[in-house]
Amino acid sequence: MPEGASAGASRAGAASAANGSAVNGGAASASGGVGFALLAYGTWGVFPIYWRQLRHIPSLEVLSHRVVWSCVLVAGLLAVRGELRSAFGVLASGRNRRFLGASTLLIAINWFLFIWAVSGGHILQASLGYYINPLVNVALGRLVLGERLTRPAMAAVGLAAAGVTLLAAGTGAVPWVSLVLATTFGLYGLCRKMAPVGPLAGLAVETALTAPIAMVVLVVLASRGQAVSLSADLTSWGFLIGSGVATAIPLLAFAEAARRLRYATLGIVQYVAPTLQFACAVALYGEPFTRSHALAFGCIWTAVAVYVTDTLWRAHRASTTAARR
Repeated sequence: MPEGASAGASRAGAASAANGSAVNGGAASASGGVGFALLAYGTWGVFPIYWRQLRHIPSLEVLSHRVVWSCVLVAGLLAVRGELRSAFGVLASGRNRRFLGASTLLIAINWFLFIWAVSGGHILQASLGYYINPLVNVALGRLVLGERLTRPAMAAVGLAAAGVTLLAAGTGAVPWVSLVLATTFGLYGLCRKMAPVGPLAGLAVETALTAPIAMVVLVVLASRGQAVSLSADLTSWGFLIGSGVATAIPLLAFAEAARRLRYATLGIVQYVAPTLQFACAVALYGEPFTRSHALAFGCIWTAVAVYVTDTLWRAHRASTTAARR
């Protein structure tokens, strides 16, 4: 799933719908936008396969490498584009510093928990979390931003809550991995919405803020002889270094998709990620899918269908109204 892009979906998608960029850009632009969206969400969807290659390395160590290599790559990209200074210029605003500081903490927790979940065989819970996330965004919009909810949207949030409750009752344990992933990503998106910064610049700031901590972690682990990565093979090092590319590429593809597509279209494609994660969990790694999971996912999938249908209908009605003016 999109790790770090929910705020961008709201901003860029809404702008795309408002400006009609997908229409003005023509069919080729829209087609290309779908391709970029599939690249982004497809990559996030198969992330479990990527991080499973590093399951022999502690999650905190993997996260530290991811932060460092992402920072190096993103800083390099910004330097090549001549945007390095302007990217960090957003920190001149106290408001931006507060919200980007909060978003940095939230995405670090989200990244760590996702890597831990994949390494520990909890991919099913991770996929459930990213199915729930858009509905968490809806709830946060109502509770924090005072946005009005349609009845279908409220019903979707209620169905999602029912699904989580059924899973907790059926398994005897609260699906905390799903809830924390959905909540941290939802709050992350809210923070990024409150500090409107481009995807690449935002990632640069967030990784720059966490990179010193990540480097300290790696140095401390090495000094104590606990750095598993130091004795890892070349393949593992390839995955560690490549984590920067794996982080940046789908984010950039997402930004391009958001520029070309309507928000409604982007909202549908985003479910490619948790669906692929679900397939990885059950088909590739044999995680148990019990009756409780079936009931819970049934509620979530119904909620998603209600939410997507409502989004499409409102987008169609808005475009029809605009065409008549």
